Amino acid sequence: MSGCKFLLRYSLSCLDFSTTRIKTCTPSLHFHHHRLLSHSPGLGFKLKTYRHSSRSYGSIQASVSIETTDDTSTCADEEEEEQQIKLITVRDLMRRNINDDVTSLMKMERRTEPQSNRWFPYLDKFKSGTTFLSSQEVLEAVDPSLMELRKDRFINVVNNRTYSVCMVVEGLSDPGNVSAVFRSADALGFQSVHVVSLDSRKRYREHRHISMGAEKWLDIELWDSAEECFQVLRSRGYRIATTHVGIEAVSIYDMDWTCPTAIVVGNEGRGISEEALKLSDMHCSIPMKGMVDSFNVSVASGILMHHAVCDRTSRLGSHGDLTLEEKQILLAEFSLRHSRSSVSIAHEYAKRKVVNISKL
Repeated sequence: MSGCKFLLRYSLSCLDFSTTRIKTCTPSLHFHHHRLLSHSPGLGFKLKTYRHSSRSYGSIQASVSIETTDDTSTCADEEEEEQQIKLITVRDLMRRNINDDVTSLMKMERRTEPQSNRWFPYLDKFKSGTTFLSSQEVLEAVDPSLMELRKDRFINVVNNRTYSVCMVVEGLSDPGNVSAVFRSADALGFQSVHVVSLDSRKRYREHRHISMGAEKWLDIELWDSAEECFQVLRSRGYRIATTHVGIEAVSIYDMDWTCPTAIVVGNEGRGISEEALKLSDMHCSIPMKGMVDSFNVSVASGILMHHAVCDRTSRLGSHGDLTLEEKQILLAEFSLRHSRSSVSIAHEYAKRKVVNISKL
């Protein structure tokens, strides 16, 4: 539903049809303020053009029934049509950039192997043609194009980021849950999220576009199997902790979250797969105090990450644990992700650098 609310297309599909059932189902139309609406003095609001195609109707009467003799059937038809519009909207949204790999969001050069028992994915290099820029050079190039407020925000975020704990979502099929995990990870300072698909990677490429932009600031890696994902995570120094309700499960409140940990949450219905349970290093659970024995997966993810932040803060003094060099590299990464123009500016800076070197 959140994905449906996110996409507003200014045909009749963008109008809010609210019905009051007295004797007939008569819709009332409400125009919500949105950036696609422009205001002209004396003329009110007018619609700007939007690149997505809209469902065409000859008139309002052709799209919704104003009067009917069958109240129930008309209301059902209107609700069905409204749901159909929303489904089309979400499908269109998910199809955008379907051929783009998630790693295309990452700008700085990436490591292929861990440098030590501490994992940080980026090298101090940004490739531009045949030359490379350091993170310091990237910041020098992009800095004039960024507002001070934005730069302060980047610095604050980087100071509170960590790779020491990462989220792994396995087999989630509800776009809302995937979106919620991404947003919670970004909001709580977790830079790395891994997505394991039990069916196909393509599903998660589509779902990431419903995360309200959170993926823009995260490092999201896609995997075809839990075995492949866990093998790489172990090579980076992580212990694998799967959320599972069982006799051997350890309470999350008894865990030391300063240890590099990959916390795995599973499918909404089936939970963690048998493969993931067998391959994990430990099972953990959130103690339940009520009659139900589990949380919704997006709620559980939020609780896990929030507790990890609190535990790390109490033990280390802060959740963020990047070194000064890592902070500068991630700051350059965020500056490049900020907009396409930032990348273009960095490329122009690199061209000037090559010219200046050739003159020496």
